[in-house]
Amino acid sequence: MMVTSVFSDTIAAVSTPMGVGGIAVIRISGKNAIDYAQRVLVSWHPNISSDNTDAQPVEKSPVTHFCRIPDLDDVVVTLFRAPHSFTGEDVVEISCHGSLYIQNELLRRLINAGCRTARAGEFTSRAFLNGKMDLSEAEAVADLIASQSEAEKNLALKQMRGGLSSQLQSLRDQLLHFTSLIELELDFADHEDLEFVNRGELQELATKIDKHLTQLTDSFAAGNAIKNGIAVAIVGAPNAGKSTLLNALLGEERAIVSEIQGTTRDTIEDTLYLGGLRFRLIDTAGIRNTSDPLEQMGVERSQKAIENAHIVVQVVDAFDPQSIPLSIHNGQRYIVAYNKSDLVGHVIPCQTGDQSYVVLSAKNNDISTLRDALIVIGQQMTSVNSVAVSNIRHYEALLRALMAIKNVEKGLEENVSGELLSLDLQDCLTALGEITGQITSQEVLNQIFSKFCIGK
Repeated sequence: MMVTSVFSDTIAAVSTPMGVGGIAVIRISGKNAIDYAQRVLVSWHPNISSDNTDAQPVEKSPVTHFCRIPDLDDVVVTLFRAPHSFTGEDVVEISCHGSLYIQNELLRRLINAGCRTARAGEFTSRAFLNGKMDLSEAEAVADLIASQSEAEKNLALKQMRGGLSSQLQSLRDQLLHFTSLIELELDFADHEDLEFVNRGELQELATKIDKHLTQLTDSFAAGNAIKNGIAVAIVGAPNAGKSTLLNALLGEERAIVSEIQGTTRDTIEDTLYLGGLRFRLIDTAGIRNTSDPLEQMGVERSQKAIENAHIVVQVVDAFDPQSIPLSIHNGQRYIVAYNKSDLVGHVIPCQTGDQSYVVLSAKNNDISTLRDALIVIGQQMTSVNSVAVSNIRHYEALLRALMAIKNVEKGLEENVSGELLSLDLQDCLTALGEITGQITSQEVLNQIFSKFCIGK
C-alpha cells in the first residue's frame, strides 16, 4: 500500500540523547529530505545503490554510504525511501561523531538548507498521520523508549507490533457489520416485515465482545504493574530490620540503620530489578503507637504505602514473632519475612493462600528466600495470556466500550428498538476507535505526542 505524506515541509532533529557520545544520529524526514541533505553532504549521491549485491531493491531497502562533510566530520548516511520508512516519507539519517559542536553545527546547516526543527514526537506523529501505524502503536513507541525492564520492553514491543490493535480492529469490524445492518433496517422502517439483523447472532456477538473487553480491562492491573513497577511496601514494627533489609536488597547503604527506635520517619523509595521485572521498594517508618508528632506522621505514611502497594512485606523480628495486624486490600499479596534467623536458629516457613512466609537474615545478606518469593509473586501478578493494557487512556476507553456493549446485551434481552441498539453500538465503536486513533481529536493528539522526546 502506497503512503502519501500529508506534510509539505521537511523536519530535522538529533534523535540520540543530547550529550557527548561515540556517535549521534541526526534524522531528516519529508519530501525534500534528500535534496536538503545533499546540500550539506556535498559528496553524497543517493541514487548509487549499496555495494552489497545481496541487497533488496533500492526503493525498499535502506541504502548506506560513507560521506565526508568538508571542514566538519566524516559521517555515515542511511537513506530510507518513501513509503518504506518509519514516517512513510523520505528519511535520511546521518550518523556523526558525538561531539555537541558537530551535532549542533550539522543541524544548523540542515536548517539553513531548508529543514525545520522537529517538534517533540513529530516523527512518530507523522508516522501515525501518514498511516504507518495506528495511535496505540505510536504510544507504544514512547513506552518502548521509556522501558526499564525486560517485561516493560516486551509489553511495549508487543503493542507496537499491533497486538492490541489487531484485536480491537477485529471487534470493530464485527460490530460495524451489525451496525450497518441495523441502519439498513431503520431505512426500511416502513416495511415491518423486513428484518436484516439476526438478533440471536447479535446477542452471541455482544456476549463474546463483552468477555473479550472484560479480559482486556482486567489485564490493566498487570499491565500497569509492569509499566510503572510493582510497588513493594516493607513494613513492620520499629527495629524489625526493615531498613537493613532494604539496603541488602539494593546492595547499597540507601537507608540509615540504627538501634534507636523511630529512626525512619519518612518513606524511602528505590528500584530493584529481579526476574526481568521492575520492583519499587518502599521502606516505611516503624508502625507503633507513639506520641511523637513527627513519628506519627511517618506511621500515617506507612499506612498509606500499605494501601497503595501491590506486595506488602512485613518484617518480623524472629526474637519477637508477634506481628502487627495489617489490613490487606483486594488484589494485594502479603509476605511475612522472619528476620534475624541467624540469631534464633531454625524457623519453619510456610505458605497459605495469598500469604507467603520466608526466613532471612538481612544483616548477613541472607535474603535469597525473599528475592525468590518476589520473583514468583511478581511473575504471577504480571502474567497475562496475550496483550496487557498498560495505558490509562486505553483503559478508560475500554471501560466505556464495555459499558456500551453491556447496554446492547440488556437492550436485546428487553427487545428494544433497533434505533436504541444502534446508539449503543455506535458508542462502543467510538470508544474502540479512540484507542487506535480512527476517531480522535487534534487536542488528544497534541497531548499524546507532546510527551515524546524531540527526534522521535
